[in-house]
Amino acid sequence: MNAPTRQAEAAALAAYAERAWDERIVPALVDYIAVPAKSPMFDADWARHGYLDRVVRDAAAWVEARKLPGLRLDVVRLEGRTPLIFFELPASGSASADTVLLYGHLDKQPEFSGWRPGLGPWTPKYEGGLLYGRGGADDGYAVYAAITALEALQAQGLPHPRCVGLIESCEESGSGDLPAYIEALKPRLGQVGLVVCLDSGAGNYDQLWLTTSLRGMVSGVLKVEILSEGVHSGDSSGVVPSSFRILRHVLDRLEDSASGRLLPPFFHCEIPASRLAQTEATAALLKDEVWKRFPWACGADGGPTLPTTTDPVQALLNRTWRPTLSVTGADGLPELGNAGNVLRPSTAFKLSLRLPPLVDAHQASVKLKSLLEEHAPYNAKVTFHADGRAGALGATGWNAPELAPWLEQAMNAASNAHFGAPVGYIGQGGTIPLMSLLQQGFPRAQMMVCGVLGPKSNAHGPNEFLHVPYGKKLTAAVAQVIAACP
Repeated sequence: MNAPTRQAEAAALAAYAERAWDERIVPALVDYIAVPAKSPMFDADWARHGYLDRVVRDAAAWVEARKLPGLRLDVVRLEGRTPLIFFELPASGSASADTVLLYGHLDKQPEFSGWRPGLGPWTPKYEGGLLYGRGGADDGYAVYAAITALEALQAQGLPHPRCVGLIESCEESGSGDLPAYIEALKPRLGQVGLVVCLDSGAGNYDQLWLTTSLRGMVSGVLKVEILSEGVHSGDSSGVVPSSFRILRHVLDRLEDSASGRLLPPFFHCEIPASRLAQTEATAALLKDEVWKRFPWACGADGGPTLPTTTDPVQALLNRTWRPTLSVTGADGLPELGNAGNVLRPSTAFKLSLRLPPLVDAHQASVKLKSLLEEHAPYNAKVTFHADGRAGALGATGWNAPELAPWLEQAMNAASNAHFGAPVGYIGQGGTIPLMSLLQQGFPRAQMMVCGVLGPKSNAHGPNEFLHVPYGKKLTAAVAQVIAACP
């Protein structure tokens, strides 16, 4: 195919994606954002509330209304599990025997606080090309973008392999329901040769970004109990040890509080040389934006607070290939206005331990529990309950397989065509449990993991937004890559 023809095809894909986003996708996402479809971990009564069912039904109805020739869609419901959308589209003009699997999710993180005036998690607002609200970028857009990419190919008469879609509603809870669905749908998945996961991030909004690795995660509740009821702090302090101090003491086994480094060697792994080289290249491209992108508060001298490191290479490695601990919630602590002089009976922290891509999450969870619970100070009752099911605690990370030459060339061509810049390579600090599952189930499949979560998009936090211009270009780029499948 000559260059002018390729350029014309790319331009046609871009124009189709542009119209689809403006006319159909943004309106659908406005409706989606307004629904508080929180993941089961954050809404234990999700089935009765019906919000997850609603966004699944709405997305399924939108897809079916597109009337894409040959497309078949099913909302699959396994007993006691969150619903999942499965769609399949036969190959069109392609001789490939492989299947392309497109992935996204519709469940959301909770509200969080700190939204600026005029914004809120369930009050969508579209201004300046940014669509604000919870879940639009993480990851409600994915099903709409995936179907639009396939529509764009068919509208231009471009060949594509057989394509299937998995759109789940449990990802923000660790995708605990997904293995059962993959097993149930295995006969319909086919021989997957390419996975397109639309639930990741971007280093900037200037090029297509391929995610090369994902961290794993163990989360759970660490609780210290020392008294059966609260007692007067003047009467008891100095005799009764503080549950907070014991909890802090226990965490010192895990983390160096001065540096943030995780102490036990089994939470670390050797970083592959190829990932180090890619990190150095990405750091040279992004420079200080690696750490300046975050909403720093004012520090002690009136200037911004500082990151753990200002070295872009080390900052990228810290957020992608090194373990980190975050405390994301607490219990047993009264609000300040109700904080009397009482020594509290217990303190509990919600822990989020991010793991390097090559560390097994279940084994890490077992070791973490032992580390925190054994030999409790003062013989206090110390318990750690990890999230997940007994057979699969935590979510193991993922390191991408070696990139096939055709995919590397296709993504580079798509990035240059739609962004005017070559593809970028970046590891992500988040977790997508599906990727390690699919890597095990389809070991020869290529992986195109990408997404719209670029600088300041702030998924999970306040003022989350979807960068619509980037979403349009990403949709066209995905379509172009699918058309290039051998």
